[in-house]
Amino acid sequence: MSRRLKTWLALAIVGALAAGAARAEESRPVRIGTKEFTESVILGDMLDLLARDAGNATEFRPGLGGTRVLWDALRTDRIDIYPEYTGTLIQEILSSERLAGEAALRAALAERGIVMSRSLGFNNTYGVGMQKDVASRLGIRTISDLARHPELRFGFSNEFMSRGDGWPSLRDRYRLPQSSVKGLEHDLAYRGLAAGSIDATDVYTTDAEIAYYDLAVLEDDLHHFPVYDAVWLYRADLARRAPAAVAAFRRLEGAIDARAMTRLNARVKIERETEKAVAADFLRRRLGADVEITEETWLQRFLRHTLEHLTLVGISLAAAILLAVPLGIAAFCVPRVAQPILAVVGLIQTIPSLALFVFMIPLLGIGGPPAVVALFLYSLLPIVRNTYAGLQDIAGDIRESAAALGLPLFARLRLVELPIAGRAILSGIKTSAVINVGTATLGALIGAGGYGQPILTGIRLNDIGLILQGAVPSAVLALLIQGAFELLERVIVPRGLRLKPND
Repeated sequence: MSRRLKTWLALAIVGALAAGAARAEESRPVRIGTKEFTESVILGDMLDLLARDAGNATEFRPGLGGTRVLWDALRTDRIDIYPEYTGTLIQEILSSERLAGEAALRAALAERGIVMSRSLGFNNTYGVGMQKDVASRLGIRTISDLARHPELRFGFSNEFMSRGDGWPSLRDRYRLPQSSVKGLEHDLAYRGLAAGSIDATDVYTTDAEIAYYDLAVLEDDLHHFPVYDAVWLYRADLARRAPAAVAAFRRLEGAIDARAMTRLNARVKIERETEKAVAADFLRRRLGADVEITEETWLQRFLRHTLEHLTLVGISLAAAILLAVPLGIAAFCVPRVAQPILAVVGLIQTIPSLALFVFMIPLLGIGGPPAVVALFLYSLLPIVRNTYAGLQDIAGDIRESAAALGLPLFARLRLVELPIAGRAILSGIKTSAVINVGTATLGALIGAGGYGQPILTGIRLNDIGLILQGAVPSAVLALLIQGAFELLERVIVPRGLRLKPND
């Protein structure tokens, strides 16, 4: 083959690969994320419906996490677009750059390959809410008035407790003396106000609960909170990959005022309509968009969540067994490494589960992979410890007898020691499996789905039925797994080794 022909052939192959990569890039679905609160989910549903109406496939991840989770997912190309607020961008995400004005904000985002839409039409700023009768009785009308009542109990959303525009800066700005301040889930704070457990909380000014619970929103008399105009943030390459979808998204710029957004929130939170149905109705009425929705039935949701949960538990537990049993054997066979092995797996177990899930995001992104790895790490300790303890507890005379028979090390392990320790090893695996089933519900916090998804949605919507749709199957699955291991023990462990000393 001539050199010229080889060159042309190489160019043809490179061209074909480039064309294939370009087609794959263009066919990639529009990946949409939202934060955990209802308004963000409604706006995300609008994006999902508009993109599909424009002919694009979508990958929709509602309630993916807090501000930092969504921002990091966008920057690292895990999602393409999500709803955000200008005040959050300036005061929280890019606070170190001290940006002044929209032009500076757009420029800072452009440097990161991110585009910000124009305002959707409403400002959803923070406020401090109290029961009207309590505020009236204490003569509290402004945030400054709170300084005269150090006895008040504050309950703020967990994100607000640490944000740059949240409680620390609010306390310093208004010199608030309150010491009883705790963090909790945003939707639970409203119920705490209604029950009298707390006296004030942070509110979003388009929240439907403000009117529902008849709350007073205190005047921000020192103008602490900036403007939080709702916008889309999307990756710059999305306009090239899905131009029709981006054009459809822009139709919503300036189309939603604060009153309309509050009403949409109320239809979901108070009137129990689904976010997707509310979003579709708004798009039809406001934009004349002929969007179609297909709502999952209860059974379809249950089957999907079950498959997701079983996948998380099955993969993580299987991987843990493959590593933990050999680690336990190594700890038994090589005494000098026993304590380091047990110490490491024990240390992993002390990390708060939610923190471990979040730690995985920078390494593995969002969704199933980080959840599986976190669950795998949590499953190690019971299996390693029980394998080690089961082998250690074998009577010395049994080991001496096996050695006297001339059995080499691995033969003793395979034929004598592991069968005797089998019950303890299975007990450790069973413990890990049951713990794994419960901990896997936290995977929903990072977009992994499973039984945690209806639990989180139920908490957000104050819907006990939804919470039970996740909690009950999770508990039943744990019981089924425990029962399955009991049966497995009867099959694997010889009857003589299952008998107790007094049997």
